[in-house]
Amino acid sequence: MFEMFFINYQSYTETNYFRKINHFIESIIDFLAFRKLSREEIPIKDYLNSFILFFDEVILIMRIVLVEDNQMLAQGIQKVLSDEGHSVDYFSDGSLADQHIHHEGADLAIIDINLPGMDGVTLTKNLRSRKQAFPVIILTARGATRDRVIGLDAGADDYLVKPFKMDELEARIRALSRRINPILAPKEKIGKIEFDRNSRRIYYQDNELSINRRELTLFEILLNKKGQYISKSQLVDTQYGVGADINTNAIEISISRLRKILSIYNIKITTARGIGYMMDDS
Repeated sequence: MFEMFFINYQSYTETNYFRKINHFIESIIDFLAFRKLSREEIPIKDYLNSFILFFDEVILIMRIVLVEDNQMLAQGIQKVLSDEGHSVDYFSDGSLADQHIHHEGADLAIIDINLPGMDGVTLTKNLRSRKQAFPVIILTARGATRDRVIGLDAGADDYLVKPFKMDELEARIRALSRRINPILAPKEKIGKIEFDRNSRRIYYQDNELSINRRELTLFEILLNKKGQYISKSQLVDTQYGVGADINTNAIEISISRLRKILSIYNIKITTARGIGYMMDDS
């Protein structure tokens, strides 16, 4: 459970994100010590119920694309989101952002309407035309109802009028993040094998495949995005945590090993230079 918290300690010690994690871990230690000293059989699950809100706020780490030509505002948003543990890709030009989103995707996008290169409405229409369904929040100085309708009709999920408070933006991101992960089937077949998501085990003709923990996590990430390219940086962030100082060669080695294991089960992992990796039936 705590594997996801192995992030770069020095980078995050002073952030809200890491302080919340420290508080959570310290509270569990205090509880276990109290339980031992008091010799009371207090169900741990009853105590952990108080941390449901913590998990709801902290574990949903996302790759967010921010497209805003006001540098001061963008820096403020980027700092707040980074402090919460999110990975933020920032662009001030709409056309450059469009290229990035096309190849890299995102978990959520925050897009200003008035942008150089390509306006935010066109950018939003483009990503929706590519069937990219992640949530989009439109930012604009325009407060007229018609402008809000245009932004929402273009495919945006939410709308914020400048100036706004950062805590409102954070609240809207938390609300939209609950829509991100689709409900996945408990069991899914690919090639000749079947993956059991509940037990996190891979089977071939009822026999479990032996695969190490890193390769299993990699397999699961690629399967959840079957038929879609996932960038190397996304795989690093998901496997090792946002901000982890990991050489991307580690991903290449894991991909190579996983590709070799899966090839005999009619599964292929395709590499597109500069784009990423995709897993599908061969």
